[in-house]
Amino acid sequence: MLIVSLALAGLLIGGAASMLIKPTYTSSTQLFVAIQSSGTVTELQQGNTFSQARVQSYVKTVSSPVVLSPVIDSLGLNETAADLADRITASSDPNTVLITISASDGSPAQASAIAQAVGASLVKVVDDLERPKAGGTSPVRLSIIAPAVAPQQPSAPNTKVNLALGLLLGLGVGVAGALLRTRFDTLVRGETELRQVTDAPILGRITFDPEATKKPLLTQTTPQGPRAEAFRQLRTNLQFAQVTGGRKSVLVTSSIPGEGKSTTATNLALALAQSGQSVCLVDADLRRPMVDSYLGLERRVGLTTVLLGTSELDDVLQPWGEDGLCVITSGAIPPNPSELLGSHEMQSLLGLLEAAFDVVVLDAPPLLPVTDAAVLAQVVAGVVVVVGSQKTTRPELEKSLAALDLVDAKLLGVVINRLPSKGADAYSYSYYSYDSASTSNIPSESQRKPPTLENEPDMGTTLRAPTTFPAESRAQLPTRAESRQNR
Repeated sequence: MLIVSLALAGLLIGGAASMLIKPTYTSSTQLFVAIQSSGTVTELQQGNTFSQARVQSYVKTVSSPVVLSPVIDSLGLNETAADLADRITASSDPNTVLITISASDGSPAQASAIAQAVGASLVKVVDDLERPKAGGTSPVRLSIIAPAVAPQQPSAPNTKVNLALGLLLGLGVGVAGALLRTRFDTLVRGETELRQVTDAPILGRITFDPEATKKPLLTQTTPQGPRAEAFRQLRTNLQFAQVTGGRKSVLVTSSIPGEGKSTTATNLALALAQSGQSVCLVDADLRRPMVDSYLGLERRVGLTTVLLGTSELDDVLQPWGEDGLCVITSGAIPPNPSELLGSHEMQSLLGLLEAAFDVVVLDAPPLLPVTDAAVLAQVVAGVVVVVGSQKTTRPELEKSLAALDLVDAKLLGVVINRLPSKGADAYSYSYYSYDSASTSNIPSESQRKPPTLENEPDMGTTLRAPTTFPAESRAQLPTRAESRQNR
């Protein structure tokens, strides 16, 4: 697009230049140089050699004041001989005795008049210069063989040449710009740039949807639309990412803000719940929490109040929808998020949630601005990194992955978000279409029976989460009195 845009810009500039430049007309006259002789063969040959040698001198004489001053006087031109010389050109063909004089002007009649007057003035000046001092006639005679005529078309601007030059210049600049952009642009635009940084599995590819800012949730989109299918594929790929060892918590993070990690974590939890699993979504972004605003839940009590012992776990679990999804919002924003997320209480809380739910999805802050996600990555089963297309750069992604590797976190894979729907990096489900009218009678996923293990692999047990936690499990968390005494 850069090459095409600059090529069209060059074409427009060439056309605009042709329209803005004042037309110029050029008229020419041609003179023949002859040597007067008796006509013998020897004299004719000598005269021809002599005239060819003198022609170049006559060409130089055309722009001199001795030739142009009479022209200015005869035509009444309001300019000097030097100014008129800029609009006069004289040339001669090699090995000939022909002189061509051209004059340019904004008027075709004036151009022909100047060219004719300059030719006549040159004839008179050469006759005076070549005449012997002792008297008699000049041995050299100049004759006008092609009188000047008024041109019908302007000689400048040449619209075709200007358009061609503008197009070529635009193409050249566009190609140079594209090469420089390829060389110095480090944005991650798709899988090609991603593979230059990491070989981690690509768990999902989510196409950019302009309606996602108003309708970010999976339940707000068409059930069989591209966005819904993208999150289902993410769910399926994550289930095959070998989350084993008894741990069932997944941390979703990104390199920098604005890559869509909160919407990805929320929709991943919704997709997992729609498959029949009991899911707990935890908003562990204690700096800029977004889950509560997406789902319309209460945020005054949540993760921070449980970690501080001011609330019970049963009190902060908020059910959402009809698919077995429970949400723990962030709670009040603390002054020390990293310390809270890395505390023993946080590890105990994760253990309780993993024992009660099939899957625990945590929405964590970005990796580069703060250390919260790196702290949490050490105590979860795996990490999913969201990469925003045309949002993050390759060096930023390298630093993020290096931060995870430094704490020995298990990287399950990456999710490429905000992929364009058209272009080289486009990715969509256009190979399969559906008729919304024909699917209007099909029940939604929330109305269907949960799939069994025969239909879809599970990340853990298929038991539903209990509505309350056993007393012996809750005993692992500090009581309110102990928290107040510790503070």
